[in-house]
Amino acid sequence: MAQSAVTRERLFALRETIAKLEGKPAPALAAAESQALGETDLGGEEAENALRLPLGIPALDEVMDGGVPLDGLTEIRTQLLRHAGSSSGFVLALAAMLQRQDEENGHRPLPILWISDRVASMEAGRPYAVGLQDFGLRPGLFMHATPRKLEDALWLAETAIESGVFPATIFEVRGNPKSFGLTESRRLNLRAKTSRRPLFLLRQAGEEEASSAFFRFLAEPAPAKARLLPGGSMLGGSIGNPIFRLTLEKSRNPAPLSLLLEWNPHDRRFFPVRQSADTRFPAERAAHSGAKLPAPANRSDRQEEMGPFLAFARSS
Repeated sequence: MAQSAVTRERLFALRETIAKLEGKPAPALAAAESQALGETDLGGEEAENALRLPLGIPALDEVMDGGVPLDGLTEIRTQLLRHAGSSSGFVLALAAMLQRQDEENGHRPLPILWISDRVASMEAGRPYAVGLQDFGLRPGLFMHATPRKLEDALWLAETAIESGVFPATIFEVRGNPKSFGLTESRRLNLRAKTSRRPLFLLRQAGEEEASSAFFRFLAEPAPAKARLLPGGSMLGGSIGNPIFRLTLEKSRNPAPLSLLLEWNPHDRRFFPVRQSADTRFPAERAAHSGAKLPAPANRSDRQEEMGPFLAFARSS
């Protein structure tokens, strides 16, 4: 029998306390949580009614059991802060797909809420209305909040999810702050499950850590192809649709899944990109592909030896 959310929360907290007393690392805490989830599996009827957002990529949707969960926590992170545009772009693409889904189902459009930690917004920037529209979103249905403290941002995220007003909530943090760990992510996930609303955790320049998220993506930038003309040719010197390199780090799949996805803002959907695709312009490609010539010996391109050296030889 499936246990209540309060019972699972107490069980998780007890396992986390025991793991900390035993000095286990963060991955062990995640394993303890997975074990607890295995002991409290949902019933068949509840599992069938799980809300999903299919991405339209068969390989990815199959691994995620139908798509991105719309009743729980999903984490998207970047390793470097300069890659914040990739993670933000992927999250905004998911929000645009949710708005398109509501329009197709005839539902009343509701705003998307983006909550940014003050440190994250100062370094990664804030959403731009014109850019949101070009990306496929409706700026009139987009709200952005920047609380002064991370604790206030966390409280706002919990309140927004629990209200059930927003079709999606985006919570952006910088790195791996101590005040936001496994316990806080578990609390957010339980609230998202109760209200049956999605929460996207956007972790800028953060490392892998134990989390209650169903899935965790690593978003990295990839070179965009040139813009296609109606005749099928490429417009030289142009920049086409954005392309993301996504790695599904946390899932039921034992091995990480990495692939390239192209976002079409007009259709508001993803398209797969071949890993071996050459994104350079035709004029930049070599006319004849062949083996490269070996580097000449005793030249400046030769790798220098490591260690201290003198600019001039000793006189004596």
